[in-house]
Amino acid sequence: MSAAACVALCPTASSRHGGSPAVVGTPPAAMAAEKEAEQKHLFSGSTEINANGSINGKCDEDGDAAAGVDDVAEHYRDPAVTKPRAVVQRFTCERKPFVDGFALRRSIGSPELESLDPFLSLDEFEFSPPAGFSDHPHRGFENVTYMLEGGLSYHDFSGHKGTINKGDVQWMTAGRGVVHAEMPGGQGVQRGINLWINLSSKDKMVAPRYQDLASVEIPTAEKDGVTIKVIAGSALGARSPLETRTPAMFLDVAMRPGARLRQPVPPGWTACAYVIDGEAGFFFGSGSGSQDAEAGAHECVVFGGDGDGDGVDVRSEGGGRILLLAARPHGEAVVRDGPFVMNTREEVEQAREDYLNRRNGFEMAAGWASAHAPTAVPR
Repeated sequence: MSAAACVALCPTASSRHGGSPAVVGTPPAAMAAEKEAEQKHLFSGSTEINANGSINGKCDEDGDAAAGVDDVAEHYRDPAVTKPRAVVQRFTCERKPFVDGFALRRSIGSPELESLDPFLSLDEFEFSPPAGFSDHPHRGFENVTYMLEGGLSYHDFSGHKGTINKGDVQWMTAGRGVVHAEMPGGQGVQRGINLWINLSSKDKMVAPRYQDLASVEIPTAEKDGVTIKVIAGSALGARSPLETRTPAMFLDVAMRPGARLRQPVPPGWTACAYVIDGEAGFFFGSGSGSQDAEAGAHECVVFGGDGDGDGVDVRSEGGGRILLLAARPHGEAVVRDGPFVMNTREEVEQAREDYLNRRNGFEMAAGWASAHAPTAVPR
């Protein structure tokens, strides 16, 4: 749920409240001013929102995104892991309540790990009435919501509306602009994972896009006591149908006691793991120099970068459930203020002005209110 990540990305001293937006990295040289061509898609499960409110369905993907997919496919032709990546950081993600009915455990985006290019935030969240997130905007990143228990209801300014339930995933590319609301999909506590992935400078202003997969539509692979739901990327011969603007891997890995997984990670990609339940050991090195890093429930593990290895080696003596994440970094400056993630302060200010004036991607917000607006908690 994008609102979950929005909690931490709305700093108390943001420029919206009189301060300055946070800047990460060195501002890049002059940004290209040309608008990105309309994004196209390969899969019938995706929708693209045009500026005039029309929605595109299945069609061909554009060259840049397709090239990223081809790069991943090339890597997975040889799945052998010869040198597991080392663990360079490990920490526990504490549960933190924010409002009545909403709490989260933050790994990426926390004081322990401010960012992990291109990942901006990673949360395991708990969501229940009376909490809710009223109509709010986004620009400049991809937002992934994966439900562990219960459901999440959503409604956006293009009419995209529904509920994702246990095991379902929604991959939203905010691009140049989305306005939506999110609410618990039922009574009791709803649990899920929320991930924000930055978009490169050339993709910041692409058309918004939704890709929804029901649990039964997510490819699953099993081998030697390991069961993997392949949400993005590939594993054990299974490949997700999701097309991501930023090439990425998102795996939900269930391990029986004594199971082992050696999962390739493309060269140069950032990689980390989050233990949902149980425990896992991450092994690296060889011979007398081999080492392992043990992690339990709600712990985050960060792996070394390019040159450190070609994959990860995970073992679980007692069984566990782990998220494995990896993606190609952008190496660009990041300026983020609440729901807007751009490359420069000027672009963040422009995003805010565009939203307030209902232009440049936010036209459909004029006069619109979600079905959840009357009962949502103000943000």
